[in-house]
Amino acid sequence: MPPSETPTRLAALYPLLASLPAAERDAVLEHEARLIAAPASARLFDEGSPCPGFPMLLSGAVRVARGSPGGRSLELYRVTPGEICIVSASCLFGQGTIAAHGETVEPSEIVLLSPAGFERWTENPGFRRQVFGTLADRIADLMVLVEAVAFQRVDERLARKLLAQGPVVHSTHQGLADELGTVREIVTRLLRRFERAGWVLLARERIEVVDGAALHALAGGHPM
Repeated sequence: MPPSETPTRLAALYPLLASLPAAERDAVLEHEARLIAAPASARLFDEGSPCPGFPMLLSGAVRVARGSPGGRSLELYRVTPGEICIVSASCLFGQGTIAAHGETVEPSEIVLLSPAGFERWTENPGFRRQVFGTLADRIADLMVLVEAVAFQRVDERLARKLLAQGPVVHSTHQGLADELGTVREIVTRLLRRFERAGWVLLARERIEVVDGAALHALAGGHPM
């Protein structure tokens, strides 16, 4: 059972809970939810496993990704406070196994609603409609990711990623490779090429964007 102030914190972050009667919302939180305090890099769920429930973040961030048998990983999206994990929601609706893995990016507080609690909430038409609306928006975002992976060169996608996170990007080369769905060696080679061109400055777990206009041109004029 989460602390007594949790419903108020959740309601401030997740407006879709306003569609639920307060008594029903609080009863489910009391009996069908638990508060998880997870450190950074904690694995929350794994591909092919039953869905543990419907996560709602009070703080922190969760990285959701797909892995390959060869050990490569492609980040699908990140969940921050107030956002819905569509992999978890779709798994609960479909009553199958979960299609990706999720781990915390930083220390996080998560209210994990049990599958039974999620089913009770989705009996409410307003709540169910808002969840489906969020799913539709997230799926549109994933289609953009699929298009980028399928049709854009890695150097273009790396340029867009740097522009989106700049002017100073705090990340390892492996972290960027995981987000782009490629291997570390390719990211390292491209970053060194960017540095030789005078576009970035590289340091340990730090990339400074020096020539954003050049990266913008490489990205096709459409920064992420």
